[in-house]
Amino acid sequence: MSSSSSSSSAARGADAAAAADGGADGAPVVKNHNKYRRDKPWDHDGIDHWAIPEWDPAMMKHSLVEESSFATLFPQYREKYLREIWPAVTKALEAQGIACELNLVEGSMTVKTTRKTRDPFIILKARDLIRLLSRSVPLAQALRILDDDMQCDIVKIGGMVRNKERFVKRRQRLVGPEGATLKALELLTETYILVQGNTVALMGPWKGLKVVRRVIEDCMDNIHPVYHVKALMIRRELEKDPKLKEASWDRFLPKFKTKNARRKRPSAPDAAKAEAKAAAGYTPFPPANHIVPSKLDKAIESGEYFLSERQRKQRKEAERRAKGATARAEKKREHAKVFENPDAAGADADDGGEAARERSHADSKSEAAAGAEEELSRLTRKLKGAKGAAAAPAPSKGGAEAYLLGGAPARAPKRGREDDAGSADAKKARKEKKAKKEKKSKKDA
Repeated sequence: MSSSSSSSSAARGADAAAAADGGADGAPVVKNHNKYRRDKPWDHDGIDHWAIPEWDPAMMKHSLVEESSFATLFPQYREKYLREIWPAVTKALEAQGIACELNLVEGSMTVKTTRKTRDPFIILKARDLIRLLSRSVPLAQALRILDDDMQCDIVKIGGMVRNKERFVKRRQRLVGPEGATLKALELLTETYILVQGNTVALMGPWKGLKVVRRVIEDCMDNIHPVYHVKALMIRRELEKDPKLKEASWDRFLPKFKTKNARRKRPSAPDAAKAEAKAAAGYTPFPPANHIVPSKLDKAIESGEYFLSERQRKQRKEAERRAKGATARAEKKREHAKVFENPDAAGADADDGGEAARERSHADSKSEAAAGAEEELSRLTRKLKGAKGAAAAPAPSKGGAEAYLLGGAPARAPKRGREDDAGSADAKKARKEKKAKKEKKSKKDA
């Protein structure tokens, strides 16, 4: 045993040395790596690996051994909608041999296989269905996920951008004005896209899902989706040409270069400051006012720090009263402006610039006064020449003149004591007459 083992080990050592030296004749030894790689007749260049074969229930003769189930939660605002559509969901899943349950207490949806299930992959389709329903996808659109050529993907965009305002702006950029960008992506990739909150729900073929996910991630990285839309439109036209099927499309696709925004040129004061700073040279000492004073420093400087609590309260009360007095005085001035003559105020305000207007106004006033005096003299002569002019009281020149000039009419003279006495006697006579009538009526009764 020992001799045979030693001889075999010696043979292996000789073979190893020969291989290290390049063989017995000195030629290098080439290792055959394809020794175990057999030809696969079912895998050739003519096979479309993206094609999805149709499922035939006859492929699976027996039911599943184990039960598989999936559950997902849904937000509270979707509860009312899910209760309305759940009978339709149950009917669609029962046709595929899948049982479903809606738990309103926990806020969850559950799907699981049954003995009638024949397609082992349909449970994953049912899982995607309840995921889409919880992401606010309508039922008519979500039921398409049960087809073999339809897949879904949920892109979580909530954690891609930290700033909330920037995140909202980029999410709106993905949607576009009135949903134009989203509609263009749906037409070019043949997918359904729904942007809801912090997620984006996708439905479509595998190729379309891959493209849309890349567009969404680039949009969150501050690359506008319109660049991808242009490239997709060019690719769509190039696919129609069979001559370019095997050629490179790089020469046709647009190449967008990143450009930094031009910085704003410094204004004249900023440029002057920069030049003065450069002319002064570098100094290691900080400027004199580089320290911002704190509240404590301000209190010490104003002397408030050394006051007692009572003195501080008195000081604050005095400041409050002074402020209130100033406000009241200002309010009184504003209130008094309502009762000021606007003409006088305007004349005082525009005394220097409105001298010509004042002179013209004075001239027109004097002309009006002269006309009024002539009219007054004419009326006076007419009244003197009329009959009974002596008995009629003459009008007061001042009152008539003021009335004709546009002023207030002259007041009537006050009644004297004699007028008051006469009115008292008349009242007394009326009372006596009334008393006599009442006495007479009583006697007749």
